[in-house]
Amino acid sequence: MRFKTLPIFLAFFLMGLADAMGPLSDGVKKEYELSNVVATLLPFFVFIAFAVFSIPGGLLAARIGKKKLLLSGLGLNAVALLIPSLHTPGFPLLLGCIFILGIGTTLLQVAGNPIMRDVSPEGAYSRNLSLAQGIKGIGSTASTYLVSAVSTIVFFSALGWRSAFPLFCVLMIVAFLAVAFLKIDETKLDKPPGLGSSLKLLGNPVFFMAVIGIFLYVGAESCMSRFLKPTLFELGFTDEGAGKWGPSFFFLLLTIGRLLGGAILNIMSPRTCFRISALLGLVGAGALMTGFGWLAVPAVIAAGLGFANIWPMLFSITIEEKPECANELSGLMCMAISGGAIMPLLMGWFRDLEWNEFSYIVPALCFAYLLLISIKGGGKPADNSYAHGSDSAKAA
Repeated sequence: MRFKTLPIFLAFFLMGLADAMGPLSDGVKKEYELSNVVATLLPFFVFIAFAVFSIPGGLLAARIGKKKLLLSGLGLNAVALLIPSLHTPGFPLLLGCIFILGIGTTLLQVAGNPIMRDVSPEGAYSRNLSLAQGIKGIGSTASTYLVSAVSTIVFFSALGWRSAFPLFCVLMIVAFLAVAFLKIDETKLDKPPGLGSSLKLLGNPVFFMAVIGIFLYVGAESCMSRFLKPTLFELGFTDEGAGKWGPSFFFLLLTIGRLLGGAILNIMSPRTCFRISALLGLVGAGALMTGFGWLAVPAVIAAGLGFANIWPMLFSITIEEKPECANELSGLMCMAISGGAIMPLLMGWFRDLEWNEFSYIVPALCFAYLLLISIKGGGKPADNSYAHGSDSAKAA
């Protein structure tokens, strides 16, 4: 059973490669002589794909199976990466490729999170999902370095800003083959759900609160990654120090926290881990609100470790509440990733109003909500059933 998780872990690693669109923006800006705003369309198109295709992806998974949806995502990504690998496309075609990459990555997320449950031993879903998110974080971090590292290799250097695309394409093909030969026993429904039945799940308070929680969590994480560097600079850090101890340190801690989460969940219940994580995240964001420079690094540490395991905990606890609806719930929660495009706008507006450090009330309130639902919990759906029957299958 453990060997079945390896191709899925590889798929999670490749989900993180979409984050390379940020570092690639500078090269694209120079190549096409774009403004800063237009160059940021690369990561923006990835977020838009999550907003538009997450729910349809969940419905499609229920009809064709999670494995086929995962293969579809890997296939789309390989095609999207192949085109700029072969030649320099026009900017509209490049945006089209990035949008397809966003769709493929959306399908990977929608299928990958619940399919991990199908390949995990009984009671190991939360642990494996946390570890998978850590591996995704490694993929995100690695992608930023690969963009620079691959360009120094003679064979790829002639491609310039496109140098990382061939490598990413090959990795997608390898993952496609690994998943294709993997035998997975999926639970199939006699009657596939429709859009109405998926949206109807939001009528259950447990699921509605979980979707809002994912929206706020991703939004809070995006706020931290966007504004940590300027905040630390305002608190007296040098430009280099602000970058080092701000977003770079934050994402390093996210990765470490997610990898540690896989081990911690061997001795701690998902619900307890969720509560501790929410509390740490709130403390970190709250400490940044004070404007005390000596609290900045401890605040980033608390936030990084606190933010690390919110997604896998909230996702797995919610799926265990009604596993037969895993595909629809996955679609709804992946759609909520669009919070990453909304909450930073609100925080940016507060900063324009010169709220400065007090603008961290945005991520602080997001985590106050997460702490509230982790403590309050929720009632079980009327037709609740548990595939694994573990004690960890409680409402968030």
